[in-house]
Amino acid sequence: MPKLGVNIDHVATLRQARRVIYPDPIEAARICEDAGCDSIVCHLREDRRHINDNDLVSLKKRVRTRLNLELSVAPDIVEIACKVKPDQATLVPEKREEVTTEGGLGLSSKKKELERVIKQLVKENIQVSLFIDPEEDIIKMSKDLGVGIIELHTGAYSNAKTSEEMNRQLGILKGSVRFGKSLGLIVNAGHGLNYQNVSSVAKIDGIEELNIGHSIISHAIFVGLEKAVKDMKALIK
Repeated sequence: MPKLGVNIDHVATLRQARRVIYPDPIEAARICEDAGCDSIVCHLREDRRHINDNDLVSLKKRVRTRLNLELSVAPDIVEIACKVKPDQATLVPEKREEVTTEGGLGLSSKKKELERVIKQLVKENIQVSLFIDPEEDIIKMSKDLGVGIIELHTGAYSNAKTSEEMNRQLGILKGSVRFGKSLGLIVNAGHGLNYQNVSSVAKIDGIEELNIGHSIISHAIFVGLEKAVKDMKALIK
């Protein structure tokens, strides 16, 4: 079955709402790992709206599974990643005005910049993943850029308003996973997955890991973080 990566950004979002020291995302990571998650995901945004530099350093010291850092190609953020050395760096598009990541990376428009950043991260023995839309030409470009991991953006599936559209987007995801695997890529997926829609994606043969954050942290308000992670693991299984 796919592994589960838990994104803890929104624990830090709640902390930053009052600019206090709680809730602690590092403690959240510990609880998620104890509950059986396979990796911890966080996004160091340029505006530091949730996870900050100190959080990242502490997570690197404390995470026992794998630390997957989402980041833009901004030079100062990449430098921090190279210094902290997470297990994995997932390159994502980032706009200051967005509420959350709105789509996959535009590879053709950032090809030279991505090549430079990927080489910089790989030199530090950091695995690199690209967060991309589920389209074959983009998957092929990812392979050509030299990465070994891709994460398919599942937003179109998660935001589908009808069962017909959901099934259509699920078919696109299935085809994209097959194509990525045929190129020798590790294929992960995430964005907008929740307790109602995750099972169908988890059944797709070949997906290695699902990265989920907002729905787990939201569910944790009512049932606690440990149970929220265990409930998601059960649905994936």
